[in-house]
Amino acid sequence: MVGERMVPMLPCADIDSIRDFYLPMGFKVTYRQLRPNPYLALQREGIDLHYFGMDDLKPEDSYSTCGIAVTDTQLLFDVFAEGLRLQFGKLPMSGIPRITRPRKRKNAGNFPGFSLIDPAGNWIRVMTDQAGQPAPSEPTSKLARAVADAVVFADSKGDVEQGLKILERAIRLAAPDEDPVIVSEAEAFLAELTERPAG
Repeated sequence: MVGERMVPMLPCADIDSIRDFYLPMGFKVTYRQLRPNPYLALQREGIDLHYFGMDDLKPEDSYSTCGIAVTDTQLLFDVFAEGLRLQFGKLPMSGIPRITRPRKRKNAGNFPGFSLIDPAGNWIRVMTDQAGQPAPSEPTSKLARAVADAVVFADSKGDVEQGLKILERAIRLAAPDEDPVIVSEAEAFLAELTERPAG
């Protein structure tokens, strides 16, 4: 070990709008420059996010992403959600910027995670640090598996349309004796995705 630390550097069109987005979520500015190139460094406890200016960046065309591993995704979600509500008066669940709710992710060992999509369209993926934790049980019913598939498409890949198709079909074909908690979870996710723009 030589004191390694990795810091993501993400593109944005305006470093000051990025700064204003993150400050209510408990981040502080550790560095800012405009010349010769715009650059911003932010920090919140063990999270470092750096941004560089990129002219003509279109958030809807962004493919940039980074991951944050935490022991409790719900706690960090609550902090981010409080800051987002201060800024927007509500939790932005659609458009850019937005946040997804913490859900078990089939493509992450069935551990919970969520995504924060910043104003530049970068995906900040918050996942559970799995080190030393027993793997959660896999979903067993068809509806529970469909919810897990919809989470992968809608929340992890950003393919809302496919997530909607999966959920609509699964809810329509759900067994009469399906666990009401799973039904409620599926219906709530469907309602959320209905409000989220596709693409």
